[in-house]
Amino acid sequence: MTDAVSRAAELLSDHRDSIDRLDAILVYTLAERFKQTQAVGKLKAEYDLPPSDPAREAKQIERLEWLSREADLDPEFAKKLLAFIIQEVIQHHRQHQK
Repeated sequence: MTDAVSRAAELLSDHRDSIDRLDAILVYTLAERFKQTQAVGKLKAEYDLPPSDPAREAKQIERLEWLSREADLDPEFAKKLLAFIIQEVIQHHRQHQK
């Protein structure tokens, strides 16, 4: 293996290690977020509040678009991700209301 190929393999390994750490951060962050939204769902069920809050969701999407631009992340991707998360949260909230 040439020095250049060896160096490329080392850099690739470093990038992959970083990606693995970031994936773990994402998973643990999502888990914590869902713990909070589960608490919200239980509170909504206790007080007979609707499982979704369109006004809050719209504000969150707007906020996420701004954060995405600040982070140099495609806002459309971020909106799709948040929409998926919101749908999961609403589904969990509906389960608490049964």
